[in-house]
Amino acid sequence: MEKDKVVKRIAIILLSALMLVFLNPATAEAQKTKVGKPVIGISSTMGDGSTTSAPLTYVNAVIRAGGVPVVIPVTDDKELLSAILERVDAVIMTGGEDIDPLKWYGEQPIPQLGEVAPKRDAFDIALIRLAVAKGLPLLGICRGEQLLNVAFGGTLYQDLPSQYKAYSVNHRQKAPGQYGTHSVYIDKESLLHKVIGLDSVSVNTFHHQAVKDLAPGFKVTARSKDGVVEAIEKIGSTRVYGVQFHPEIFTSNGIDTFIGIFRNLVEEAAK
Repeated sequence: MEKDKVVKRIAIILLSALMLVFLNPATAEAQKTKVGKPVIGISSTMGDGSTTSAPLTYVNAVIRAGGVPVVIPVTDDKELLSAILERVDAVIMTGGEDIDPLKWYGEQPIPQLGEVAPKRDAFDIALIRLAVAKGLPLLGICRGEQLLNVAFGGTLYQDLPSQYKAYSVNHRQKAPGQYGTHSVYIDKESLLHKVIGLDSVSVNTFHHQAVKDLAPGFKVTARSKDGVVEAIEKIGSTRVYGVQFHPEIFTSNGIDTFIGIFRNLVEEAAK
């Protein structure tokens, strides 16, 4: 019995020592240098509430661009989130559910609103604000782009077909994600134009919500033919922006049209 107590005490001491090493920022920096590649944090979904995960397409896109992907678990612990962000070099905000309009931009939900995820909304908003405050490069994709807008004071169309009068492009394709089904037109003075080098490009599309009122301090950098916002960026920043389409699906499937988006993120993360 006494022997078991001694073993348990030794185990606790060893575990405590390991945690101190892992949570030491200097150690984290040394590990980062040893790996030699920037660590890219990928926001996650909650599934049925018992799991937290991210689609493999985001992971593969980061790997193809030369980064080290790490999935950031959904948490309401702000101190833990801050500690995680001390150990990553950039953040990707992923796609997913609709965003709660009443909670985050003061609009009553309409019947066409889809599934919302309150805990994930709160986590994602906190993650975006903290990452930007820390000066980390941040890329928002689909829901992630919409959240970037909402996090800094913007609003959304809860449902394009019922709320956007100029709606004329199908923004919810049935074709696989590696196929582009409509064009977007890109501002030549934008970060998106810089990283992919195209004035217009065919993109995939899987959304029924979109940016409505733009957040202060941001600008629209791409639109579809019917005027729907397809990309935004933080004014004066070379490392915070979002796209409404899913470039990671193309990149994960070996299509290089949008790989510049992820290479740029990794390059910024290395600075």
